[in-house]
Amino acid sequence: MAFRYDAGEVITAMVTPFNEKGEIDYNRAEELSKYLISHGSDAILVAGTTGEGPTLTHEEEFELLSTVKRAVANKAKVIMNAGSNSTQTAVMAAKWAQKEEVDAILSVVPYYNKPSQEGMIEHYSAVAESVDLPIIIYNIPGRTGVNMKPETVACLAEKYSNIVAIKQSCSDMDAISEMILQCPDDFTVYSGDDSLTLPMMALGARGVVSVASHIFGSEMKSMIRNYKSGEFLAALNMHKKLYPAFKALFMAPNPVPVKAALAHLGMIEDVVRRPLVELNDKQKAELFKVLDKVKKN
Repeated sequence: MAFRYDAGEVITAMVTPFNEKGEIDYNRAEELSKYLISHGSDAILVAGTTGEGPTLTHEEEFELLSTVKRAVANKAKVIMNAGSNSTQTAVMAAKWAQKEEVDAILSVVPYYNKPSQEGMIEHYSAVAESVDLPIIIYNIPGRTGVNMKPETVACLAEKYSNIVAIKQSCSDMDAISEMILQCPDDFTVYSGDDSLTLPMMALGARGVVSVASHIFGSEMKSMIRNYKSGEFLAALNMHKKLYPAFKALFMAPNPVPVKAALAHLGMIEDVVRRPLVELNDKQKAELFKVLDKVKKN
């Protein structure tokens, strides 16, 4: 199937490594980027929620993006988080991302303001008309307080050729069906939750914007490829194997657990910026027990 823009099957929403002082560890960011693209990631999302984007300065975002682009070296696509609850700020961020020659941007549904569906249309219209970049809508009602309806997604996808995809972080499968039915055939739906990847793919989703791919990237890729090749039982078995890890990696606010897991593997320091806090020892023991068991199965 031809898509308006194809970022692949596994997009990793990459964590931002910090050192013990809470400063970005750009060397670790480069190493992690290279690791991800060699373990199943087709694209890397920079400075998203998982990357603690809300706590990064503009200068840090610029240097982090440059680091990831250098590490990826055209072996994978680089997507930049450029969303805001202020339309003016979202437009400015999109223009900046285009200037920095990213492959696409992720733009979240405006949070806190609680806009109407018409307000969402005006917001994304302003962003789409300001740049030529491919735009991925990010619908996550649990964080924004509002839910973009399928007909709103379809309206935007029909009107703007550069609104190319949606990251849907919502477990409403009927909404996915409605979206697939109402949107143009070349519009792409990505699961925004690892545990919903296989169910959404059964309805027509392309793949996932993933957190678990930091740890289980090759396994996520295998599950998706098995499904697409008709090996449905193999895909289901991989989903069942990974499901406990999917849930354990969200035992605390993202990206706290996945950073602890990566630190456990010696890949980064276990540091998050406030207001997030690291897992306590009991939580870590519980997380590592689940992840180690999944790895062994």
